[in-house]
Amino acid sequence: MATVKRAEAPCSGCRGDFTLGLAAPRADNAGVPQLLETLAAELERPREVSAQVINHLVGTYGLTRDDLATFLVNELPKLEDFEIDLILSPLFTPTLADQSVFAERLGRDSIPTAQWPALVQQLVARPTRVRLVTADGTTHSVPLRDVTIERFVHRIRLDGTIPEPFFNLINNLTPATDRPMLKAIARRAVWEGAARREMLVHYLTSACGGEAYRLDDAVELLKLVETYQPADVKELLAHIPHWQQVLRQEINEAGSPKPFFNERVQELHGGGRDQRRQDNPRVTAKENERAFLERLQRVLAP
Repeated sequence: MATVKRAEAPCSGCRGDFTLGLAAPRADNAGVPQLLETLAAELERPREVSAQVINHLVGTYGLTRDDLATFLVNELPKLEDFEIDLILSPLFTPTLADQSVFAERLGRDSIPTAQWPALVQQLVARPTRVRLVTADGTTHSVPLRDVTIERFVHRIRLDGTIPEPFFNLINNLTPATDRPMLKAIARRAVWEGAARREMLVHYLTSACGGEAYRLDDAVELLKLVETYQPADVKELLAHIPHWQQVLRQEINEAGSPKPFFNERVQELHGGGRDQRRQDNPRVTAKENERAFLERLQRVLAP
């Protein structure tokens, strides 16, 4: 049976500030049955067959949309593992929201990677069946093979952990409704180094203390750090002016229609009163990015 590694509490003589080192975990079997039930529940919840999956099935197997339900129930279980993974991977690659379910259940604790195969095999043996929902609203029960269960189990950060002071910060300073997502953010591998983790600690302590906290900003900070890998707060702040300059340029370009290369075409669009639509969704997205960087800069500034 798989074992949960439970993080050790610091010694009684340790300081009460937000020390950033990772504590040594300890093993405990108590939470494993509940973890298995949570895994099964998440794997078996209804999942809408996405356009990406439909297009793959139609293009690869020559199906019509009317054939999809029969194929999923009768033919999908017969395919090779690599084929099943190609089909179902868009539905079973966990999002941050998926990870938050397990971050809330595990908290600071972790499941060592050596224990994951046993979890997968227990879920296969249940058996675990997903409810796939097609466009007509019909639900189709399909048994999950180990390749799909393994994809999910290996990507929900079961081996993550959160240092106790950081864990307490999340529980004490942030809204209760946001804590599962914040714990999922905190368990991501990018924060395993103390200098990088200080970025997130600094953001939460400063933002919550100054009433500038937003869950969306914490998510954006995670994306930013995972994409650009700044070493510490100083390096992150040094990059922000350049990112802001690039965004300003992109906003100006997206907000200005491309020049006409034919006077007749220009006249059809109103001549000097160009009536073409601007790329409003793109402009809005870029403006939101710029606003986030401004907030982040204010919160992290020394």
